[in-house]
Amino acid sequence: MPEYTVSPPSRDIRFNCPVAARCGGCQLTRLSYREQLQWKQRRVQELLGSLCPVEPIIGMEHPFHYRNKVHAVLATDRRGDAVSGVYAAGTHRVVPVKRCLIEDTRADRIIQTIVSLLKPFRLRVYNEYTHRGFLRHVVIRTGHHTGQIMVVLVAASLEFPGRKAFVAALLEKHPEITTIVLNLNQRETSMVLGKKEIILYGEGFMEDELCGKTFRISPQSFYQVNARQTETLYRTAIDLAGLTGRETLLDAYCGTGTIGLCASDHIARLIGVELNANAVKDARENARRNQVRNAAFYCDDAGRFMVRMAKEGFVPDVVMMDPPRSGSDEPFLRSLLTLAPPRIVYVSCNPETLARDAAFLVKGGYQTIKAVPVDMFPGTEHVECVVLISRVEK
Repeated sequence: MPEYTVSPPSRDIRFNCPVAARCGGCQLTRLSYREQLQWKQRRVQELLGSLCPVEPIIGMEHPFHYRNKVHAVLATDRRGDAVSGVYAAGTHRVVPVKRCLIEDTRADRIIQTIVSLLKPFRLRVYNEYTHRGFLRHVVIRTGHHTGQIMVVLVAASLEFPGRKAFVAALLEKHPEITTIVLNLNQRETSMVLGKKEIILYGEGFMEDELCGKTFRISPQSFYQVNARQTETLYRTAIDLAGLTGRETLLDAYCGTGTIGLCASDHIARLIGVELNANAVKDARENARRNQVRNAAFYCDDAGRFMVRMAKEGFVPDVVMMDPPRSGSDEPFLRSLLTLAPPRIVYVSCNPETLARDAAFLVKGGYQTIKAVPVDMFPGTEHVECVVLISRVEK
């Protein structure tokens, strides 16, 4: 397996963002990038240092424009002209942003083109107070390796007068776009995407690559927003798992199967478990597209699934888990203790819940061996971490 690269910045880098104070999306731009990494290292050390050694954080050599998913909120300014931007932290007030230091530059340019086309095509921005207007949000996803680009127009109606001409005008300025989707969202909630959509151009999905595997990404799919660091994160997790090619790996919280499929070349058997039926369908399709024949994905509650495995006397060699920010709940962790695999690799986007869950597993007969922080979100307070947890032999 190729070695992952530890990439601390070779020089101190400043984040000079003109809207940082009003936006609030990036909390650490007042610090240089080296200082940001030091801040995150201290945070992980404080939370996990009493449990295990914490290795130096893996940073990015170029910590800008890494977000491959860009969400722009549409609004109007005092003159009634359309603007795009982000909600100020904790509010529904839109801060106009034309160029963001952490967003893909191609996405930013496409968003500005869409905004400029609204007036000529007589398309009104949706007003969340009067509930009138058409276009609410624009979501753009870009492929780091493939270069493919998906544009999602989130609207209050699927009735789109002049849509063929609008699409043609957008493609004339940005022929690099590979697909355009119109998504319907009539709900007054914080959710950006609705469940119904129609394809305006292309296939309605895009593809990107991670660790040599190709993944299909639809408007609703979860996909890590920093593909460069995701490869580092996954290779770190695979490396910590100590795989020899003979293991059975259980991927709990498997989602669309990305991390398990990236590990599939280094194991004998992959079992993925996920409660979301659509994600399981995508995982099976991703396995088929990558010709991975040693994988099986199940739609089930991971905790119940592990208890059944334990009753049947089947214990995987490694359990890999990547839960949401809230971490794992106690029933899941108790099921994991019942299954009692020799090794657990815990991938976390929240070191606080990671520390809580790791301490629970330690009380249940495990020991934490090593923690490796990975900076997936430069400029922000968020930090990913991979921890190897091993069963104590009696």
